[in-house]
Amino acid sequence: MSGNPDVTQFNDDELVPPHWLNSEFIASVLGHHEKEPVVKVIDLTFGPASAKGDHYASIMFRAKVKYTNKKGEFAKSLIIKTMPEAEGHKKEMIGGSPIFETEVAMYSKVLPEFERILRQAGDSTKLFTNCIYHSLEPHQVLIFEDLVEMGYFVLRDRDATLDEIHRVYFKLAKWHAASLKVQNEQPDFLEPYTHGLFEMPHVFNEPFMKTGMEFFVDLLGKEPELMKYKPYFESIKEDFLDRLMAEWKVSRNNPKADPYRVLCHGDLHLRNIMFKYKDPGSFEDCMLLDFQISNLFPLTFDLAYSIYMLMEPDHRWKHYDDIIDYYFFVLEDVLKKIGYKGKMPTQSGLWKRFNQHKYYEFFLISTFLPLMWALKDKLFDFGDLLQNEEKRRKCSYSEGYIKEVKILLARLDRFGKLKA
Repeated sequence: MSGNPDVTQFNDDELVPPHWLNSEFIASVLGHHEKEPVVKVIDLTFGPASAKGDHYASIMFRAKVKYTNKKGEFAKSLIIKTMPEAEGHKKEMIGGSPIFETEVAMYSKVLPEFERILRQAGDSTKLFTNCIYHSLEPHQVLIFEDLVEMGYFVLRDRDATLDEIHRVYFKLAKWHAASLKVQNEQPDFLEPYTHGLFEMPHVFNEPFMKTGMEFFVDLLGKEPELMKYKPYFESIKEDFLDRLMAEWKVSRNNPKADPYRVLCHGDLHLRNIMFKYKDPGSFEDCMLLDFQISNLFPLTFDLAYSIYMLMEPDHRWKHYDDIIDYYFFVLEDVLKKIGYKGKMPTQSGLWKRFNQHKYYEFFLISTFLPLMWALKDKLFDFGDLLQNEEKRRKCSYSEGYIKEVKILLARLDRFGKLKA
């Protein structure tokens, strides 16, 4: 790494690149991409591409390279994404899952097809960043143009604005619309993508999956305003994960001819989005990232996940309905413009679908939301949270999280979701 950065803000396994990530490899990648052999790599430095908490199931480096070819001397910044090779929790958690194969296919096959559909309708929306290289053997690696060099940034030091959140749903709706058209016209094209979060082979062995509801019920019993909800959650605590998986499988096995079944992003949280402004007051673009668990599923699962993992607390409390309605407005508009011939989803049908996955919402509130609050408050390292039971328990008692639970459970109760 160049300079003297504070290494504590980065993941340990992203401080030193693997031995194969060297000048020879980078020269080969650039030569192939530019169709002009690299004569010499003059300088090459590696550093972490992201901060702690931005991601976990991969390793990412930023490579700064200076090189020459027959056309002259050049400099590039590249983002390199690969899989954990060192033994440890990361490698164990994702072992045996097809997440990297999925992401390679997304960049090389699926998203280019989605963009082709939009372009035919005169829509120039960019759905993904340029991938200049991908490989599964001998190493799993994806290499991208560096979005930071193009003016994009990840939100870390402030909350997202309501306008920025709307922009994300604007792009997600276009993604979902294109996937519906693909399914209608090319029924087999997206069928391989059925590996979501709960299909990862080792995910239910993770301690955080087992303790989330337990800590949640404990919290309900200690907060006077929440005690009235404890009997219901106590009654489902012991077999909660079984209920969750049963609900998940019903959604997975829904008939294919379903106007709400789309290719979901699968992991739409705020650190998987980069924003760009022409100047401080003029929004230009947002870019969705990280397609490792993109999968065919009801679109309401993407939306539910994003409500708890993408929206700011104030958005969840005050603007939740309006944001989802805005998403549907864009979805419907784009479906018409791209010439979708299948059965159209409806706004009432979308809201009805939200009522069909209550255990998934309970999971997000009890298990994922306290982790997001811990990251928001910068209390713990994400890797430590996944593996340290006591730190996870403390997350369930943060002031911000408790305030949210009071609001969220009152809303779910009004919708009749807290009944057997």
